[in-house]
Formats: sequence, C-alpha cells, structure tokens
Amino acid sequence: MIGAGSGGLSVAAAAAAFGVPVVLIEKGKMGGDCLNYGCVPSKALLAAARHAAEPKRVSPFGLTMPRAEIDFAKVNAHVHQVIDAIAPNDSRERFTGLGVHVIEGAARFTDKATVAVGDVTVQARRFVVATGSVPAVPPIPGLSETPYLTNETIFALKRCPEHLIIIGAGPIGLELAQAHRRLGAKVTVLEAATPLANDDPECAAIVLAQLEREGVTVRAGAAVTRVAPHDGKIQVIVGDETIEGSDLLIATGRRPNTEGLDLAAAGIAHDQRGIAVGKGLKTSNKRVYAIGDAAGGHFTHTANYHAGIVLRNALFRLPAKANDETVPWVTFTDPELAHVGLTEAQARERHKTIRVLRWPYHENDRAQAERETHGHIKIITKKNGLILGATIVGAHAGEQITTWTLALARGLNIRAMTGIVVPYPTLSETGKRAAITYFSSSLSSPRVRRLIGFLRRFG
Repeated sequence: MIGAGSGGLSVAAAAAAFGVPVVLIEKGKMGGDCLNYGCVPSKALLAAARHAAEPKRVSPFGLTMPRAEIDFAKVNAHVHQVIDAIAPNDSRERFTGLGVHVIEGAARFTDKATVAVGDVTVQARRFVVATGSVPAVPPIPGLSETPYLTNETIFALKRCPEHLIIIGAGPIGLELAQAHRRLGAKVTVLEAATPLANDDPECAAIVLAQLEREGVTVRAGAAVTRVAPHDGKIQVIVGDETIEGSDLLIATGRRPNTEGLDLAAAGIAHDQRGIAVGKGLKTSNKRVYAIGDAAGGHFTHTANYHAGIVLRNALFRLPAKANDETVPWVTFTDPELAHVGLTEAQARERHKTIRVLRWPYHENDRAQAERETHGHIKIITKKNGLILGATIVGAHAGEQITTWTLALARGLNIRAMTGIVVPYPTLSETGKRAAITYFSSSLSSPRVRRLIGFLRRFG
C-alpha cells in the first residue's frame, strides 16, 4: 500500500481486518492531504467563518448580536485543534495496532513486483498506489520569484490577509474566498475561464451571487499574465490592469502525485492526468491497482469508493467495477452546491429527450422557518423517468445529495422518489416535491381526466 491518505488507509485497515499481511508506505504525514491540508482544515475554517457572519444574519429572527471580534490566530488554532482531534484515527500507532506494518519514506518501484523505500525492499502479490495529488501550479511568469500560498501552506497563516488574491475559481478557491472574506479579508478571485465550470451554471450562479453580496470580487475570463512582488505587496497583472494584494493563493487545480515512484520500472502506464486504470482500477501491471487522485479521481470520497472496489477485486476476486459518474461532489460555500450524475447540458448531449424537474427552497416550510430560502433542487431524468443526475444549491445541499446518489447508483426511476415518506418539516421535502412535478403534465391530460370522470361514477 503506497500512500496513507484516505483511500490508502481504507484499503490497509480493511485488508488487515481480513487477516491479510499489509505494508503501508507513506513519505509525508499520515492522513494525507485531506486531513492535513484539504477537507478537514478547510471545513474547520469555513465553520469559524460561518459563526463570524452570524451577527449579520440574525435580524430576520428578531435578534441582534454584537459584531464578532475575530482573533485570526485563535481561528488558526481552532483549525489545527480539529486536525489534531482527528489525527489519532489515521495515526501510525493506530494502524500498527491493527496489524499494518507502516514504513515511513518515499516508495519507488524497482521492477514489476518490488518497491524500495530507502534500503528496504518490499515484494508483494498486490500493490495499491494511493498517493493522492498536489497543487497544480501554473507557469505564470514571475511566480517563481513571488511568495504565494497553496492549500498546503495557507492553513499555517496566523494573521488575516489584508487583501487575498486567489487565482482559480473552483471549489477550493471559492470556499477559501468566502471564509477569508467573512473573517475580515478583502478578497479578489481571478478565473481565466468560468467559475465553478464543472457545475450546472444555473445553480453555480446562485453561489456566485451570494459571494458578490458578501463583498467577494470574482472575475471570470481574467487570465493572469504576470505576477511580481512590489514593496512588500504582490502585484497580479491581468491584461493592462494591475491588481495589488497582500497575499496570493494559487487554487488552479490538482495534479496526480506520482513523481518519484518510477512507474516505468514497473510497467505502469501513466500520463499527466494520472495512472491509467481499467474499470476494476487495475493498471497495465496486473499486480498493481491505483485509486483516488493518483488514478484521476478528484475527491476524498472517490478514493474511499475506489478502495472498496479494489478490496472486492483483490481479496475476493469479485468483478467489481468503478463508475465515477455516481460519485457526488460538494462545494462547501454558503449556500452549498452539491451534484451527482449528469448536468442538464451533459444529459442533452447524450439523450434525445430529457425532463428537468425543479423545486425552490422558498416553497419549503423548513427553509422558511430557518430563513434559508435561497436555492433549489434540480433533477434530470430521461423521458421515461430514469434519474440521470441531480444538483442542489442551498442550505445543507451536501447532506441532501446522498439520497439522489443512492437513487442514481441503483438506477431508480423518479416514480420511486415520489413514494418515499419524508419527515416534515425538512429540507429534503424539496426533493420529493420536485419528483412529483414529473407528473404535472398528466394533470391537464384529457385522457387522465376522462378516466377520473369514469371512476367517479362508482362512488
């Protein structure tokens, strides 16, 4: 097992539980990017930022609160306390106790069946590469001479940036933009293409509008041509314009972390997108599997999903195959933006006729009670009702998308979603109400009306 991030730890723990000898190799911190530099610290920072924004949000409830006094160093301490609280679950000590042999160091293949870690060699029947990804730093002129942050360094800041310039308007860039804005920073986000380009544009627009209301400047089509340090500040040039800030964050995506593995020595095909794998996640070397970001995945939960596929294939010889189209993703801004399956545009490309079903938050009683009325759910189905995808933008969208992930993975028809009993009042009622609209065209159908009229004759 190469890599002690989320996917690697899942495989190692499960295999050891079944009595399989496991060697786990990690050159960095146990827990990988998610625990130390990604999901955990970013959500801890977002939680602090959400509380900082509460004084501005309570007036509709008849309440007033004093303005939050923000001590950024203490916010940073909170972030690291959260990491420290979770770290024992991913620690070397815990996995050693589970029977896993943990080796600290950089792994490299020496042949198709051998990995070396310093002077130690490991031969195994099966290998799993779960080395994750690292920030993709674009070749912007002047960047090598300019101080900049990535997700691996920004959580070390103990002072709030005066003006944070972020290059990249994907989920990472926008989550950190909103968090820092709410904690007192001026924030400018520059995106060469389209913000949240992988999401449904109709739903993404609701997130972007909220960021704008909060004072975050997000500029689309803003290609950075050069950066440079200047009098203790950082200058970012976009066309003929110079934007000056105190700090620069690069959030232009991720690249697979496969450097130094010497994959060629093991006959493992790969390119800049990651290690090439089949549906069963096996590489061109039949002894080796690759999962998560190393195999072109994008999320922590993708790595965990891949881990289950590998365990079924490698331990039980079951013909399990990965289908990444059923993997959801969430942008944890406020409002949240969650998606699974096909977007409307993708569905129109693949299918002759589709149905688009919607229901707004403002028509939901719980949303009204919570004053969380911005947002909606959008469901895409085939003409026959087969569910193709779902997007939710609004409060707790990340929690609600799970239902639609299950529906998509099990190939359910929208009719199944109209029959479920949903607790009242909950935000999940929006999904059921949207599903019911699939039958709205039947309400005016002359055939249906004649049938009802006929049945009424029988009392």
